[in-house]
Amino acid sequence: MNWPAEILAAEARIRPHILETPLERSHHLSQVGNANVYLKLENLQPTGSFKLRGATNKLLSLSPHELKKGIVAASTGNHGMAVSYAASRQNAQATIYMAEGAAEEKVSLIESYGGKAVMYGDNPVDAEYKARQVAAETGRPFVSPYNDASVVAGQGTTGVELHRQNPKLDAVFVAVGGGGLISGIACYLKSVNPRVKIVACWPENSHVMHDSMLAGRAVKVPELPTISDSTAGGVEEGAITIELCRRFVDDSVFVSEQEIYSALRLVMGKERWLVEGAAAVPVAAYLKQRQSYAGQNVALLICGRNIPLQKLEKVFKVAAAA
Repeated sequence: MNWPAEILAAEARIRPHILETPLERSHHLSQVGNANVYLKLENLQPTGSFKLRGATNKLLSLSPHELKKGIVAASTGNHGMAVSYAASRQNAQATIYMAEGAAEEKVSLIESYGGKAVMYGDNPVDAEYKARQVAAETGRPFVSPYNDASVVAGQGTTGVELHRQNPKLDAVFVAVGGGGLISGIACYLKSVNPRVKIVACWPENSHVMHDSMLAGRAVKVPELPTISDSTAGGVEEGAITIELCRRFVDDSVFVSEQEIYSALRLVMGKERWLVEGAAAVPVAAYLKQRQSYAGQNVALLICGRNIPLQKLEKVFKVAAAA
């Protein structure tokens, strides 16, 4: 597959429907690391995360007949919001399966974008299996959060913007869940700037894709709770992102929960951006590795802002107690 061509086609396709987010230089992080550090502000997308790119590209690739049937997806929040928003723009109905106990704020946001939230199972894996079953039984399209070429190409449009905004980037730090975002970014950036370093960032408590990369296949890894809930969860067997990550990821950095909390507090305090846990993971990873990037041009992917109020309150409590 010609990924750069697919990503450029996706960029042209979704341009009227998404925001070209700023690449903003961070005065504080640049000083701390003695480098030029930039924040790619995907938290400014209409649904609050980069997920809108992939969801929009996928839905625009469907036929009117497929859209009329309605869309099915499974999500912990951000993907469901993006699919619901994109579906509403195409006059399609989106049904989003979520695990019991999902944050009420995220359920409310999904419904505000026109989606129908359905609770099923004790964890996101159960919800996804149910969503796939319903999609197969009803003939409705299933929109994966990462294991879909159209979704990966949509996320890769972030890389098109990064190169356009700063063609001299030396490194890009990206939080990794299922690998759709980092795969798309890397596929494009490596084609136009082979020397750019792609740095995958994980919470120490949850790094399933990293272990799957090493194994060359999807593996099950015990996970602990993490404030970076958007990157948590298993990797689907046969996911196309496993091989893409194996090909394009240059380095991996793991950060503790305390480091993520501190990074969240820093972004809010120094940058004045309200972001979610996953958005702080690349910031924490850069701070941990900053001596290796002195004098370089570094981009940190701020992937989203959808943090429930209860978790936000905990951020300040944990940071204050540190």
